[in-house]
Amino acid sequence: MVEHIMDRRKFLAGASALTAAASMPSFSFAQTASDPNFTPALVGNPWDPVRNAMVFDAMGEIRDTFTDELIEEILLAGMRAIAVTCGNPRQQNQSVEQNYQSALEEMLWFDRHIAEKSKYYLKATKTADIDRARKEGKLAIFYLTQNSEHFMHDLDNVDAFYAVGQRVCQLTYNYQNMAGSGCMERHGSGISRFGAELIEKLNEREMMIDLSHANVQTTLDAIDISEKPIQISHTCCYDVSPNPRAMPDEVLKNLADKGGVAGMAQIRTFMTLERFGMVGIYFDHIMHAINVMGIDHVGVGSDRDHRRLEVTPEYLDEMQREQGPLFDVRRVPLYFEELNSPRRMEVIWDELIKRGLSEDDAEKVTGLNFYNHYKNLIG
Repeated sequence: MVEHIMDRRKFLAGASALTAAASMPSFSFAQTASDPNFTPALVGNPWDPVRNAMVFDAMGEIRDTFTDELIEEILLAGMRAIAVTCGNPRQQNQSVEQNYQSALEEMLWFDRHIAEKSKYYLKATKTADIDRARKEGKLAIFYLTQNSEHFMHDLDNVDAFYAVGQRVCQLTYNYQNMAGSGCMERHGSGISRFGAELIEKLNEREMMIDLSHANVQTTLDAIDISEKPIQISHTCCYDVSPNPRAMPDEVLKNLADKGGVAGMAQIRTFMTLERFGMVGIYFDHIMHAINVMGIDHVGVGSDRDHRRLEVTPEYLDEMQREQGPLFDVRRVPLYFEELNSPRRMEVIWDELIKRGLSEDDAEKVTGLNFYNHYKNLIG
């Protein structure tokens, strides 16, 4: 799931979203902030700059609408690294040429945006860039795609996108592509012949493989085929909350056994349909993943915006444009209200300590495990 696609991507949605919006069921705003069960964003203890604990969001959002004040709050909460989605992941709706163009244009846009916001951001291609961000109090931004169709089924394009700055490639989005199958496909395959060749090429090029959104067979096949550890940057635990976007224990264990890392996403609807007061289940997923995988293999991949969001008509319009005609507005908010803040990583840190983790182990979850994973694979 991608809760965003930046304002400059609105043209990708097309008129179909507007048509679909007219047919969607009505949504009452009384179901949100004015609901007696509404639970506002929690406030954690301030991040300690002396301890300088690693905070790394393995799949999050940076928008062009972020104000300087919002970015400063993200940094005050300790965030020093993030991987962002480049291009439209719903690539089954486009030609391969459009997929290529979409991913390339967004990477080049990020290059410009990072340069414009160099007071806060820096482009990252190695973990040395995270080290620099930690010293300078900035945010290191890695480029990730949530599909592999932008390579246009040409392995040489892996080299082309590596040169632009891509360091993470998700093999599939929700549906079947040339590499394998997504989790929403009715009769999806495992890894295809081309997918196996792509995995070999990504290993050779030192571009990290991500299996978020893949179906179980594609994920198990990729873990088995890859000579290098793999990540699932934004998922949750099927054995806690059955959902197509979650991974079963079998996958999580195999991933860890091969040295991989899984990031726990913060999308409420992956875990519960109860709107309010349910943030505890998110930490249940983190702790379950730790129990299955071990403390060195679990992190955070929020799949989330960093703004303080309110469910307004404007927000619903934004979500409809970005999610497309299949999106059901009755699912909003997609997030946990208790984590609806640019400083939510402070809340996560506090809760991990309450759940019995030491500070060293809490830091592994909030960022050190993904830092080590990146360092192992891309230097």
